[in-house]
Amino acid sequence: MDKRWRVRYLMLAPHRLGFFLAMVVLVASGLWWALVQFDRSTGWLDLHYAVSPTLVHSAVMAFGFIPLFFSGFLFTAGPKWLGVEPLPVPALRWPLVLQAAGWLLWLAGAHLRAGVAWAGLALACAGLVWMTAQFWGRIRRSQAPDQLHARAIGTACVVGCASLAGLWLSQVFDAPALARTWVFTGLWGFVVVVYVTVAHRMIPFFTSSAMPMVEAWRPFWVLWLMLGAAVLQVLAAWLEWAGIPHGAAGTAWMLVHGTLQLAVGGVLVWLAWVWGLVQSLKNKLLAMLHIGFLWLGVAFLLGGLSQWLEATLGIGVLALGALHALTMGCLASLMLAMVTRVSCGHSGRALVADRIAWSLFWCLQAATVLRIAAAVPGIAGLPLPWLLPLAAGLWAGTMGIWGLRLGRWYGCLRADGRPG
Repeated sequence: MDKRWRVRYLMLAPHRLGFFLAMVVLVASGLWWALVQFDRSTGWLDLHYAVSPTLVHSAVMAFGFIPLFFSGFLFTAGPKWLGVEPLPVPALRWPLVLQAAGWLLWLAGAHLRAGVAWAGLALACAGLVWMTAQFWGRIRRSQAPDQLHARAIGTACVVGCASLAGLWLSQVFDAPALARTWVFTGLWGFVVVVYVTVAHRMIPFFTSSAMPMVEAWRPFWVLWLMLGAAVLQVLAAWLEWAGIPHGAAGTAWMLVHGTLQLAVGGVLVWLAWVWGLVQSLKNKLLAMLHIGFLWLGVAFLLGGLSQWLEATLGIGVLALGALHALTMGCLASLMLAMVTRVSCGHSGRALVADRIAWSLFWCLQAATVLRIAAAVPGIAGLPLPWLLPLAAGLWAGTMGIWGLRLGRWYGCLRADGRPG
C-alpha cells in the first residue's frame, strides 16, 4: 500500500478535501493573528494595514475555515441523513478551492491593498454560495421523513451567504459598523445555528453509542430553544448597529437581553449535564464534545452577566470574554473534537483521543481561558501585558500542530487499506 502523501488522495472522499483546505486556512489565519498580536505588543514588525486587522480576524474566524469543515461533514453525513446519493468529490473541488483561495487573499490583502482583500472576499462568497446550492440540491432530492436538521442547516447556510455578501458590500462602501454587524449575523445566524443543530442530532447519539447507560435524549424543544437564542443574538447585533433603543429604553433592553441570555445559559449548562457530561469524562474523545458544548452555556452566562453589569453599573467588562467563550471555547473545542472523530473514523484509525489529541484539546482550553482573562480590564493591563499575545500564540501553535497532523492523514490512503 502506498504510504506517501499525494494530492490526488484528497479527492478520495468529500471530507478529505474540505478538511484539508480548512486546515490550510486555519493554520494560516492563526499564524497571521499571532504575528499581529506580537507586533502590537512590540512594534518590531511595523506591519502596514490596508484593512482593519480586527475585522480581518473576525471575518476569517467566522467565515474562513469553519464552512470548509462544514463541507466535509455535510457532504459525508448529510446524504445519509437525507437518504440520497452523495455528490462526487470532483463536484466539490471548485466551491471549496474558491473559499480557501479567497480567504488566503483576504489575509494577504489586509497588508497589500484593500482591493485584493475585497477580491478574496468575493471569491469566498462565490464558493460558499456554490456549496450552499449543492447542499440544497441534496435536500430537494430527499424523500426522508425527517429533514428538520438538514433544512435548518441549509437555511443557516443561506444566512451565511447573505452575511458574507453584506460584509463585502460594507467594505466596498466603507461602512465598518455595518461590516461588524454582518460578521455577527454570520457568526450567530450561520455558524452557531449549524453547530447547535448538529450538536442536537449527534451528541446524544454519540454518547448513547459509547455509553449505553446514557439515553439518547434530544427533544425538539431543546433545538428550538438554541435556534431562538441564536436569532436573539442576531437581533441584538442589528439593534446595536441601528443605535436603538436609547436612554431608559436602552437600559431596559440590556436587562431583558441579559436576563434571557442568563436563562438560556442556565438551560444549556443543565442540558450538558443531562446529556452525560460527567459520564463522558471516562471517554476522552466524547469528553471533548461535551466540554465544548458546556462552553456554549458558559458563553451565554457571561454574555448575560455582561449586559447586567453594563446596564446597572456602566461596566462592560465581559462582552469580549463571552464572545471568545463562544468562539474559542465552544466552537473551536467542538471543531477539534468532531473533526478528530471524523478523521479517525474515515482514515481507518481507532475512534479515540490519543495523547496528542487530548493534549491539544487542553492547550486550546488554556488559550481560551487566557483570551477571556485578557478581555477583563485590569488583568490585561500592566501586570500581564503579554496575556493576549500569549493566547494568540498558544492558539496558533495548537492549531498548527493539529492541522499538520491531520493534514497528513487526508493526503494518505486509509491506514486499514479500505477505500475512502
